[in-house]
Amino acid sequence: MRARLRQIHIDGRTFTWRTALHYVQVNGFYHRAVYVRAWGSGGKNSQKLEADLLSAPGPYVVDNGYPTPAEVRAVIICGLKSGWQPEQRGGTFVLSEREHGATFTVPGFLLADPVRPAESADPTTHEAQRRG
Repeated sequence: MRARLRQIHIDGRTFTWRTALHYVQVNGFYHRAVYVRAWGSGGKNSQKLEADLLSAPGPYVVDNGYPTPAEVRAVIICGLKSGWQPEQRGGTFVLSEREHGATFTVPGFLLADPVRPAESADPTTHEAQRRG
């Protein structure tokens, strides 16, 4: 199945984006993992933004909806503020918890280092360390 590409307009600029939903198990509990990918007006020839999100820590996954444009908008804005250059040709800019987690604020989600099923770190540990 092909991923559906969508467009969003932010401050007079057009971005193309797609997301994929997965679930990852962390310490016996499931979290929704959302892989967000975005490109500038140059489409897939422009520098790609990658962000892997985990649903906020909790004992069960209670949501299974598709990420909203508001959540994607917040990811793109964080990427832009963190140095993502969508007009640059090629390459990838990764938003990671390690480097950008302190400035990332999307309600209900934590920014994660690249998430792969069965390899996830415990996001509750990261959140406690960030607030601590």
